[in-house]
Amino acid sequence: MQRIAMLGSGFIGRFYAESLQGQRSKDKIVSIYSRREESAKKFAADYGCEHWTISMEEAVAHPNVDVVCISLPNNLHEAAVLLCCKHKKAVITTKPLGRNAAEAKRMLEAVEKAGIFNGYLEDLVYTPKFLKAIESVSKGAIGRILWAKSRETHPGPHSDWFWDIEQAGGGCILDLGCHCIEITRSFIGKDIKPVEVMCWADTQVKPIDAEDHAIGLVKYENGSIAQFEVSWTFRGGLDLRDEVMGTEGTIWMNNFLRTGFEMFSTGKGADYVAEKAESDSGWLFPVGDEINELGYNHMFAEMFNSLEKGKAPKETFYDGYVVNAVLDAAYKSAKTKLWEPVKLDIWRGREGVGKHSHLTDYDTDHYLIKEEVTHYGAKKVILKNKKTNKISEKVLE
Repeated sequence: MQRIAMLGSGFIGRFYAESLQGQRSKDKIVSIYSRREESAKKFAADYGCEHWTISMEEAVAHPNVDVVCISLPNNLHEAAVLLCCKHKKAVITTKPLGRNAAEAKRMLEAVEKAGIFNGYLEDLVYTPKFLKAIESVSKGAIGRILWAKSRETHPGPHSDWFWDIEQAGGGCILDLGCHCIEITRSFIGKDIKPVEVMCWADTQVKPIDAEDHAIGLVKYENGSIAQFEVSWTFRGGLDLRDEVMGTEGTIWMNNFLRTGFEMFSTGKGADYVAEKAESDSGWLFPVGDEINELGYNHMFAEMFNSLEKGKAPKETFYDGYVVNAVLDAAYKSAKTKLWEPVKLDIWRGREGVGKHSHLTDYDTDHYLIKEEVTHYGAKKVILKNKKTNKISEKVLE
């Protein structure tokens, strides 16, 4: 059993609570910190917490607390992490780790110096579909990964602080891009170094100082490319889609909209449909088990099982730091309109990984470009001469 202090009583804190006291059941939130007394009291009553407080340190230092779960605005993450280090409490935190790589690096160095367990709560690499997809990729089912794409778009966040660039640190790139970077990075290989980013970003709709729409490319040292699309301007709900292309196959995942569950309602007796849903009438797309489909159950189970076994979880503060570094490069590229290098002061993956050879021998004189069976039944190959570079085709019996 893990006894948890929840820092933050808002939307994400409640999502976490539903999972924490749901699937494993034995885990318990014993202390809740909120900046507002009425929110702390309400959360404590709703989830049966024995202790509530408006003092962050009081929650962290509570003698019954084993692990601290941070579900606070981005600008409060570092202060919360430092309190966990001070009181030697295991810590897990929502995404992004920091508002930038410098903040993330300080938090990473602090938890490692303190010697405390640290977990980065990137829920979208724990969804059932992602776990199945990454298993297939790791077994070589689609060959060498060439390209990975992740899209997250919706009408915008629930809480006011997201829209304040000082508190949040950025707009949709930071809020949603952190998901996309870690998803695509996982498919390409977390030991492969991200080297450059090209990004377009703009404020197209919302009256805010941060960007509300962005598209980016991330180049990896082995030649693989990742693509992300993020927006706070999308109408129609929460759109989560991932694609992975390899030399031997492709994976498409639609995680939220158009998942096969469709319902029509006139709106009478309407209630909550799904996160970011924009309507409660007409054709609706509910999510059968939202907490599970978003990865929370698998995420917390893996985090706490790792903690109890004394090993690092799949996602740590180091992963959060790498994500922040990629996003820093994206923000710089959006301003310069150039490919910008990813600056990683701390890199623990492979070094000097070259681009894979794309040349496949057909025979001693030719490379194979393509082989196919035509609509009239003939089998043919398209070849390139190794010496002359001439392209030719050959019909086989």
